[in-house]
Amino acid sequence: MRRDGRESHNELSGTVHGPAVQAGAVYGGIHIGSEWNSARPTPLQLPPLVRVIDRSPELTALERHRARAARDGRSALAAVSGLGGVGKTTVALRWLHTLRPQFPGGQLHADLGAQSPDGPEHPGEILARFLRALGVPAQQVPALLAERTALYRSLTADQRLVVLLDDAATAAQVRPLLPAGGSVTAVTSRRRLPGLTVDGCFAVHLEPLGPEAAVELLADTLSDGRVAEQPDDARALVELCAGLPLAVRVAGARLAARPERSITTMVRALTKEHQRLEALAIDGDHNVRAALDLSYQALPPAAARLYRLLGLHPGREFDGSVASALFSSGDEAERDGVARDAADSLEVLHDASLLVEAAGERHRFHDLVRLHAIAKAREDESPQERAESMRRIADHYLASATRAEEIIDPQHRTTARDYGPEPVAVADVGPGSEAALDWLERELPNLMAVIHQARSAGFPTVCWQLTDALWPLFLRRKFYDDWCAAHEEGLAAARDLGDTAAECRMLTSGGVGELGAGNPDRALEMFERAARLLLDSGDRLGHARTLNYRGLALQRLSRPNEAAELFLRATTELPANGDQRAGGLARLNLADVQLATGQAEQAIREADAAHGTLRAAGDTYNAARAATLLGRAHLVLNRLDQAEESLSSALSVLRGMTANYESARALRSLAEVAERRGRTRLARDHYQEALDLYSSVGRSQSDEAAATHSGLRRLADDESGA
Repeated sequence: MRRDGRESHNELSGTVHGPAVQAGAVYGGIHIGSEWNSARPTPLQLPPLVRVIDRSPELTALERHRARAARDGRSALAAVSGLGGVGKTTVALRWLHTLRPQFPGGQLHADLGAQSPDGPEHPGEILARFLRALGVPAQQVPALLAERTALYRSLTADQRLVVLLDDAATAAQVRPLLPAGGSVTAVTSRRRLPGLTVDGCFAVHLEPLGPEAAVELLADTLSDGRVAEQPDDARALVELCAGLPLAVRVAGARLAARPERSITTMVRALTKEHQRLEALAIDGDHNVRAALDLSYQALPPAAARLYRLLGLHPGREFDGSVASALFSSGDEAERDGVARDAADSLEVLHDASLLVEAAGERHRFHDLVRLHAIAKAREDESPQERAESMRRIADHYLASATRAEEIIDPQHRTTARDYGPEPVAVADVGPGSEAALDWLERELPNLMAVIHQARSAGFPTVCWQLTDALWPLFLRRKFYDDWCAAHEEGLAAARDLGDTAAECRMLTSGGVGELGAGNPDRALEMFERAARLLLDSGDRLGHARTLNYRGLALQRLSRPNEAAELFLRATTELPANGDQRAGGLARLNLADVQLATGQAEQAIREADAAHGTLRAAGDTYNAARAATLLGRAHLVLNRLDQAEESLSSALSVLRGMTANYESARALRSLAEVAERRGRTRLARDHYQEALDLYSSVGRSQSDEAAATHSGLRRLADDESGA
């Protein structure tokens, strides 16, 4: 039978191999003897064993599966899948070698050639070799695949063999090669081969090694003490290899060939991303890039292109909507089909072990695979195609973040977005404000990566507009480091564009972030710069809005009288210029200053007015903040019923928005209400929850958190005194 599975001329013509008798008429008995059944050899074909590092959970699972199969009186079949170079064959060999004493029938091994340049081996070819290894003379090997399979199973029915089928392409290729009886078969493949499940297969998928195991593998490869002498450099090296055993072995082998060379030298060689794959090769044989090339070349065209384009994604992980964005179509009728095509291609990449599943139905590349995907994008996509794909990714995140912003904060002054010419795919960020906030937080690393990339990639508008879209997340969940970093990039992009309105937007919203981060001087400088630009451009409303911002900075700088003066001006100038909601915020800020300076009654009047204005404007978040301030003012005046009512209603709204910082402020005041009423347990619970929430937003060292700690200590002291 030929390698491609078609019958040869001899097979078609009926040529007979082996002993034959031709007779016209035969009288009496005829006896034809063959000696091969009585002199059956014991094949010992497994390759030599190498040391296995940190695979005991997988080996234990494989052996547990074998023992269970033995108890049930059936053969054991297991498939070990994973990325090229992750150690699939090594694990399979370790398992099978330990079984040798229990399986006296011998060992069979075949490379099924899934990655071979000539294509996968046909199972008929493998069966012929197996039959010869089991003692069948070459001339007596049947011609047809079905007959070879039947003979193979007959021969192995009473044998106890271990079989290694390496580098399988498909379940169909493997199935005819499965022995009968109580044998054990291990299959390795870069693909997951779910089709073998119907044959009772136990699947093990190998991930790269953890840092400690990878360092141990490096030490095993070097065997000269350098790892022990340079532990930090060794750890840095295996991190650059991303735990891929092949990469660690290659790096170690290169170092072993240069005993005088320090590990630091190899670390420096691998630090340059665009050269890393080239550095992880030795003697043209063990080569990480070549291993990945083989997997890539086996992909269908659509999956191969998605692989390349996903390499352009700036973040570490992503969801399926990014793939849809890269496959996007401007035709509404085609979008469902595009999503299916994208999902199918993602499945192909997972089956090929080129993508790793992350939590929440997300996907990520192994670090070295990502570098390979980037390299393939540079090789196989034109500069224009790469630029268009990067813009599609950026626009996808901008449109999705803007949709989340609209859901969370519909009254926020969202500016028009400038998308590129390609169709824009929007992620499902809903259905409500909490889900939208969760989406923004989950995608924040990717959103920040796009912001940092956008200017150099040639789309500065995305940089500042995406920063602007993150306002609701920053305001509610207080990611101050990202807040300030994003606005620094956005401000630079706006200045590059010469866009004064965008620059003012970045100065004001960025200044609020600087305030939260504890930099009021920097914030005041940014607000005043925006005020000058807006005044020069004749934007009276924009200038009036800076009154609020400048007042907040002055308040943080312990200049309450100046702050109150600006807030008071804002309460009249903002409504006069058409912004009732911002006028309500000015009243809320004025009430905060009044409460801090001992004017509780005035604070109640302003906070109550602010609450009504903000509710009417649909700003439930800031209306809840106003209710919190009302409750705090009533608490100062010891009006506990009014305080509890306002604080409880505020907390209910804020919790629903996962606004942890503002929820913590309401809880701390509710704890004081409970403490004054002698409800110690409730007070303690409120104080503790407030501390947990302050910690969740990075404010565990704030004055507010310190005051909350003081409340807990006070309760403890009272209990001990009692």
